[in-house]
Order: sequence, then structure tokens, then C-alpha cells
Amino acid sequence: MSEQQNKEIVEGFWQAFSASDADKTLSYLSDDGFSWWIAGDPKEFALAGTRDKAQFAELLSGVLKEAPDGLQMTPSAWTCQGERVAVEAESYGYVKGKLYNNLYHFLMTVRDGKICQVKEYLDTTHATQVLC
Repeated sequence: MSEQQNKEIVEGFWQAFSASDADKTLSYLSDDGFSWWIAGDPKEFALAGTRDKAQFAELLSGVLKEAPDGLQMTPSAWTCQGERVAVEAESYGYVKGKLYNNLYHFLMTVRDGKICQVKEYLDTTHATQVLC
């Protein structure tokens, strides 16, 4: 697939996420060998670590449940190289009644039209204060 096609897949993923459409969001993810890694020390940040697709689906469900008006993810910068799509983004929404506004860097790998790997870097202190 071309770099533009890979970017469009990642864009579609974030649009579905921002629309709180869990099924569509998950449809962008590979069923085979998918992993989502979140930066941080698991002893200090409960969301840190690696998840497979089922575990990510559970995490997504929890986030959407706690953010009744949704969580908008707005990409601000893109870099595409082969199957790798790097995205700088900002989240905005209310989780458990608290404003959640975080900055991210996602490194997403797309193979055969599906996202198969994600590395997520974020402000873990802010995420802990609001999400955990």
C-alpha cells in the first residue's frame, strides 16, 4: 500500500475513535498479531504496557464509557514512511467529569490495510490524574 493509503487508514481510525464508534475503530485493527504499547512505568501508570486487540478493545470500551460526550483526538502533524505513520495529536474531552486534554505521539504501523502495531507516547502524569 502507498504511504497516502496508510495515512488514510490511520485518519479513518482517529475519526471513528473521535466519533465514539468502537466497532468501526476496532475494524481498522489487524486481527493477527496486533499490539498497542503505551509508554510509562506500569508501577506508576496503570495504563502502561502492551495490549493485544482484545485487551485494547476492553480499554477502549472503558474510556468511551467514562467519556460520555466522547474524546476528540485531533491530529496536528503527520509523517509517513513506508508502512509507518507517525502522528502528533491532542485529545480533548471530559472523563469522569474532569477535563482530559493531553498531547500524544503515536507511531502506527499499517500492513495489508490494517493497523498492526501502535506505540503511544503521552503525558502519563495528566493521564493518571484524570483516567486512572
